[in-house]
Formats: sequence, structure tokens, C-alpha cells
Amino acid sequence: RIIAQEIPRQVVDNPKVVWHPHSNALFDPHGKQLDAAPEANARYETLLKTFHAEQLIDPYTPDTPSLIDRRFQQNREILEDEVEAVLIEVLSAPVLKNIAQLISQRLKRDLQPFDIWYTGLKSGGDIREDELDELVSKRYPNVDAFQKKMDGVLESLGFTASRAKYLQNYIAVDASRGAGHALGAKMRWDKAHLRTRVPRGGMDYKGFNTAMHELGHTVEQVFTLNDIDFYTLEGVPNTAFTEAFAFVFQGRDLDVLGKTAASAKSDTAVLHELWQTAEIAGVSLLDMRIWRWLYANPGADAAALKTAVIELATNIWNEFFAPNFGVKDSPLLAIYSHIFYCGMYIPDYAIGHIIAYQINHFLRDKNLAIEMERMCKLGRIAPQVWIRQAVGEAVSAKPMIADAETAIAALKQQTNA
Repeated sequence: RIIAQEIPRQVVDNPKVVWHPHSNALFDPHGKQLDAAPEANARYETLLKTFHAEQLIDPYTPDTPSLIDRRFQQNREILEDEVEAVLIEVLSAPVLKNIAQLISQRLKRDLQPFDIWYTGLKSGGDIREDELDELVSKRYPNVDAFQKKMDGVLESLGFTASRAKYLQNYIAVDASRGAGHALGAKMRWDKAHLRTRVPRGGMDYKGFNTAMHELGHTVEQVFTLNDIDFYTLEGVPNTAFTEAFAFVFQGRDLDVLGKTAASAKSDTAVLHELWQTAEIAGVSLLDMRIWRWLYANPGADAAALKTAVIELATNIWNEFFAPNFGVKDSPLLAIYSHIFYCGMYIPDYAIGHIIAYQINHFLRDKNLAIEMERMCKLGRIAPQVWIRQAVGEAVSAKPMIADAETAIAALKQQTNA
């Protein structure tokens, strides 16, 4: 209903009405049915406004006369075709069908489209979240506690006491009303800012998981600003690379808490990585195709855009997801809110997952702290040059797919044993 914009506008931010999602009927608190007017095409109007704003920029960037060109040639410095090829490499991996079958067996039912968000294979799935909430809230009752104990967090990741203190001095922790964010400094004597949500009763596990993600960003930001030899090389090649470090830190949250799960050492952890990467790869491909459609149809209104988005999402689903799920014609990929206001940012998440896996794969027998600092000191050079110097190969999903195939084979052997 969100994708089709069928939700009654009276429901939005209004606790005084009762809405039945399945029937889409609307009632007052006394049970009287009300007339329900849909919120029309608000999501698609927002996307259209973003497109029109980018069109105003286009004449002033003749070398990159579209947002598509600016995103790939300027921001990412990776060719659009190369990014699309990597996304399709993930989505076309035959092992995804094996993972889908495993998930279906665990759920004891046929898969539904929303199972693209299945998390039962991830590390930590065998630890109760309320147990983690209690542990985190006691350790970090407020923002100041996380700030003061940050050096301990970093030491548990392999940083020496002196480097942990150095990083702590350059990272300020702030409370967030929303989820979380990281904002790097631009002056070498300034601080990067890490924001995460801390409820009144103390930080919960979700807030800590977010804080670890943002800590990965801010550690990268400190190193790539303060430890780079030339200021003009400050930063990483593109946003996907800082997302990669954020995912590396986020994936070690249970280690920091001293609650490493049995599943972290199991064959299912890599299956979760590929499953979630395929999900965001599908959304990334949709994001790219939407912007191609917008530039091919610059006079389209919100209604036409809605029809196109739903059609594009459904086509991607039918090509890559339906063979594994056994369900056709789902537009679910279009639910992702970032599509509508971030201007083709989502491919950075997918590339970030892939690079993060390559880095983690490389770090298996190495020290995270030492290698991360080395990688960050490469600076903002061409992305493919950076990744080759960092891990010895170009951006590729092959390590993740190969490990997933090995994991499936191992699980089959265990089952047959």
C-alpha cells in the first residue's frame, strides 16, 4: 500500500483514527467508518522534485550533464557499467537459490517477498536481543558513557592503547533523535562527530549496533584526514569505501560486547552476507534504472513516475528474485525510502557491502587496526587502484559468492553425515 500510495492520508501521524491495513478501511474511535482519501502520489512527487533540482544543476556541469554522470564519474569514479555488472554478478549467483531453500526449510513454509529481509542466518541470531539490550544499557547508560569508554571499544578491535586514545580524542559522540550519523571534520585539529540514539533507559542493542557502524565511519574519517601525507588526498575514493569500514566495525559489535555468537563461526554467517547484499543490490539496480527512466522521460508527472517505478521494480524482481522465491510480480524493492530523496545513493550501500566483505576476507589472518590504518593512508585515489593496493584485487563479489558456495557444500555434508 505504501508503494501504490493507497494509505489514507488521514492515517499519517494521526492516532485518533483506526486503520485496517488489509481492507484499507478507516474508522473513528467509536467504530464509525470514515471516508478514506489516499495520500495520492506524495512519495513520487518527492522523487520528481529531486530530479527537477538535479536538472537545474545539469547545465552547469557540461562534462557530467546528469546526476547519473555525476554520481558515477565524479562521486564514485567507477563506471556505471562496472557497477551494474557487479550488482548483476551478485543477483545472478546460483548459490542464492540454495540459500533460499535453506531459509524456507528453517521457516517451514514457502518464501514470501518480505523474506529478502530474513536475518536468521546472521551472526548473533542465537542470542536474545533483550539480553543484549540489558548488557548494553548497563555498559552505556548515556552518550557520555560511550564517549568515555570508546578507547576500550577500539582496543577490543585490535588498536593499541595509544592509537585508541588518539582516535577517541578526535571523535565526539552526540545523541541522535533519528537512527545515527557520522560527520567527518575538514580541519585537522577538529573532531569527527558520531551520532547514535540513546533512549532514556540507556543505550539499547540497536543503538549500539548503529554506534559501531558510525564508529567505523569516524575512525576512517580521522585517519584519512589527520594521517594522510597530503591534505588534497583526504578521504576515501568514494562513499562506498567508508560504508565498507562502517560495515566491518558493525559486524564486530558482538565481539566488543564479549558475546561472540556460535553462529559467527558457522557456515551460515557468509550466507547472511550474500543474502543481504543481494537484497540491497536489487534496490540499487532499481535506483539506477529509475534515474535512467527519469532522464529519458523528463516531462513525466508523478503518476507516470509511480507506474514506471512499480514496473521497473517488478521486472527486477521477476528476473532475479522470483526464480529463488517462487513468487512473481512483487514490487517490494520499491519500498526503500532512500530511493525517493537520496538521489541514487543506494548503490554505495551495495558496493560497500561487497568491499566490506573483500576487506574482511583479507583480514581473516591479519590485525584489523594495523590494516585499516594502512588502507586509510592510501588516500583518495582512484577506487580500483585503492582496492587493489588494499586487498590485492579489483572490486568483486567473487570472494563472497565463492565462500557462500563453500558454506552450502559444508552444510550439505553435515546434513548427509
